[in-house]
Parts: sequence; C-alpha cells; structure tokens
Amino acid sequence: MTDSIPDILNLKDKQIWVFGGAGYLGQATVILLQQMRASVLCVDLGDRAEDFVKNKNLTNVDFATLDIRDTDAAEQFVAASIARRGIPDGYVNLTTATTAKKMEDLTAGDFDEVNHGGLTATFILTRAVGQQMAAANRGSIVLFSSMYGSVSPYPEVYVDPMNKNPLEYGVGKAGITQMTRYLAVHWGKSNVRCNCISPGPFPNPDVQKNHPAFVERLAGKSPMGRVGQAREIAGSVAFLLSEAASYITGQDLAVDGGWTSW
Repeated sequence: MTDSIPDILNLKDKQIWVFGGAGYLGQATVILLQQMRASVLCVDLGDRAEDFVKNKNLTNVDFATLDIRDTDAAEQFVAASIARRGIPDGYVNLTTATTAKKMEDLTAGDFDEVNHGGLTATFILTRAVGQQMAAANRGSIVLFSSMYGSVSPYPEVYVDPMNKNPLEYGVGKAGITQMTRYLAVHWGKSNVRCNCISPGPFPNPDVQKNHPAFVERLAGKSPMGRVGQAREIAGSVAFLLSEAASYITGQDLAVDGGWTSW
C-alpha cells in the first residue's frame, strides 16, 4: 500500500534523524516515518529511545542516546553517526527545556540553564547537521517552537493545581522561530530547507488522564473545540520533510487548531 503513495510524499529509504523521538509527540512522529518506510534514527535521553523502539517492535528504526545539552558530545555524535550512516536527508529536533517554575521563583541560573538547553544546544546540534547537509546540497530540517513562542498563556486556563506555561519556555521557543528563519536563509542556496512547527494544546496522556478539567479548559480555548492528537504533529513533520514541501523554508507552521488566530 505504501508503494501507492505519490513520489512527492514518499519518504521511502530516506535517512531521517529524530531527536527527542521517545517523547509523546516524538513517538508518533517516529512511528509515522517508519510506516512511510523511512530509515529512522531515534535519539533521546538515557534508555528512552531503546525502550520505545523495542517495546513498539519498530522495524527500520535504530536508537541512540544523547543529551544535547552536552554540546561537545552532540558534535561528536553527529560526526560519528555520519561516518556510520551517512548524511541524513531529514533532521527533526523535538527536544525542549523548561524549569516548570512560576515566574516569581525563577533564578538567573534557571533562566540561563533553560536557554542553554533549549536554544544553545539546539543551535550547536542543528549547525553540526546542517553544515553537512549543505555540503551535500540537500536536506530538510524541522525544529520545534510552540504557540507560546508567539502568544502568552491564558491565565484562566491555568488555575490550581496547574501552573502557567513557564516564561523561559516561551522565550526559548520564540528564539527557535527566529533561528529557523536565519538558518533557512543561510543555507537556502545549498538546497537545505529549515522550518519549524509550533504545536498548540497537545497535553500528554498523563495530563489528559489526571487533569481532565484542565484539558477541557484548553479545548475550550481552541477554535476547533478540542486538543490536538499526536498523529497530527507527526503528519506535519512528514509533510515538511517530503518533496511536497520542496519550496517551503523559513516558515513556522502553527499546528494549534487555530489557537493563535483569536
């Protein structure tokens, strides 16, 4: 059945690396990409990627461990992986950083640490991959921003026991959007596209199970009247990686059910 997919959407045999691939949205993304017969490298912290790949019995998916906050290790990882696997056709980065603290409790150290994990580490890793793609004159990069990189949280949604989406998280995600534009221009003539996705309300399964009232409030703020499903992020990633998006670069794709249209 996969062979019937038009070539413009076909990811068969494409080498795609997914960082943060064992998270809620990352898992759905990896699963869809392997269903589309891409050759996927799933990378995450500790044993998360290995556990996910083995528990789901995924074929054509390799796993690896990396904490991208260790920027020296990240650059070494890219060099070693390219030596072993070749330059990837696609690179997806779903990693993020946050303290989950209230603004009043944030320290300067907290803020700097999150900026390092969310911005500096993403830049170093993306540059290492993107430079190799540029040398090969091909590649598609998909970074992850957030609706909270462009709008503020509705305070009435985050009543106790929920905390508002943290300030430093939104600041970092706004930076990802600008990084996307910069890299798209920088590597544009090298045929490397760089886009980002800004998810809207995508509470993970634990939140959906344990905080149904919160999820209902989130849904009520969405023009579509519901929260997002992980597969809806995965489809957007696959589109941006594919030839269907071959003339799309430097864009922030809001997958938010219309949240930022209010």
